[in-house]
Amino acid sequence: MTFPGVKALDNVDLTLRKGEIMALMGENGAGKSTLIKCLTGINAFEAGEIHLEGIEGAVVNHSTLDAQKKGISTVYQEVNLCPNLSVAENLFIGREPRTKLGTINWKEMVKKAQKIIDDLDIKVDATQNLEECSLALQQMIAIARAVDMDCKVLILDEPTSSLDDNEVEKLFTLMRQLKDKGVAIVFVTHFLEQVYAVCDRITVLRNGQLVGEYPINELPRVKLVAAMMGKDFDDLAAIKTGEKQDFSKAPLVVDAKGMSHKGTIKPFDLEIHEGEVVGLTGLLGSGRSELARVIYGADKNQTGELKFRGKKADINAPIDAMKLGMGLLPDDRKAEGIIGDLSVRENIILALQAKRGVFRLLPMSKQIEIADKYIDMLQIKTASRETLIKQLSGGNQQKVILGRWLATDPNFLILDEPTRGIDIGTKTEIQKLVLKLAGEGKSLIFISSEIEEMLRTCSKLAVMRDGQKVGEITENLTQENVMKEIAGMGA
Repeated sequence: MTFPGVKALDNVDLTLRKGEIMALMGENGAGKSTLIKCLTGINAFEAGEIHLEGIEGAVVNHSTLDAQKKGISTVYQEVNLCPNLSVAENLFIGREPRTKLGTINWKEMVKKAQKIIDDLDIKVDATQNLEECSLALQQMIAIARAVDMDCKVLILDEPTSSLDDNEVEKLFTLMRQLKDKGVAIVFVTHFLEQVYAVCDRITVLRNGQLVGEYPINELPRVKLVAAMMGKDFDDLAAIKTGEKQDFSKAPLVVDAKGMSHKGTIKPFDLEIHEGEVVGLTGLLGSGRSELARVIYGADKNQTGELKFRGKKADINAPIDAMKLGMGLLPDDRKAEGIIGDLSVRENIILALQAKRGVFRLLPMSKQIEIADKYIDMLQIKTASRETLIKQLSGGNQQKVILGRWLATDPNFLILDEPTRGIDIGTKTEIQKLVLKLAGEGKSLIFISSEIEEMLRTCSKLAVMRDGQKVGEITENLTQENVMKEIAGMGA
């Protein structure tokens, strides 16, 4: 399987056994998503064959529907449902129950849909519009749809990236139930602990090639990382934060007082000093992203005020924040980050061009210089700077968006889940970059669902719960203390 200038898959074998959960692992760009797309009929492959139990001869899937009819169901990393339709319609789209007259039996469809989601303990009304559901709920509904299609093979491509711990455990319980019924599951994730919690076997890809297949008990984490990266790697120990610095005497960059946004975030105070990395921690839906959006002006504050570098900042729109020297890398790169039909170069220079205005166009030579600089600095895997960004893996798309904001040379950068859904090597590089930027005097907000990652990069954690900032942790930054604070038990 090849894309312009890149061989995405090269003679890869994949063996999947009945009633097992197999982790498909590899860095971004290793070929995981391409392999899945070949299995499910999205991409046509140039060589090789697919064989399925109960079907004589080689299988050729011409579409995802074709694959589903043969028993292969997939839930992708980015939720691929119809937000304008109800939960029930999304569960049964393309296979709606019919009346004797051939019309859709709406009552039967809603009844069946409610039973499916109730059986999976998903707290949602089947008649509710999908767009009213959180990203986590949408993910669970996508999984429910796949499970209900009587699949022999269930492919889960980063299904847990938007789920909290309780929802992850519910998914794992469901996966084990399906395994006991003989369903074969391919599980793609970048959370190593999840692999060892639920999987029986690991298949590793690197640069479009098969590295090997391993029973879970024969491949400890360090060896898994080494197999994925093709070199020895000490499981993120390369990041050393050293002594925690005291930033209280450093110049104040962000001073938020009583800021709020109706319906999303209650009044909060937050101070961020020069060179400081402040983490926002809390459960999914606690208000981490919403607080950051209020500071940046993506959601206009309705109370309070913001001072930026000692001066009152009137931010009515993100462009005002950009002109002050702020940047925001959003958590949903598909909806709010990339512009798929533009090239890597165009995506990188986008924010800088917006900051300059439409009448001061960047010369092409400057665009090329900037694009090449960040492609090299962030090690973005792309055939060329003119490759459409939608052809890149998710992790490389994330790097492009990061490059976009670095190109504006911001004083203050908000990174919302910058490492979600990307490989462990890239995670490390981004964490190192965060510390490097802080060392250069830049101030950052860092949001991550992985507490260990925040402990490595942040000097202070602001704790969020139910849309409210409930505390700060500046001393004894340990996972136990953070978890207690999030749970409302105090450190």
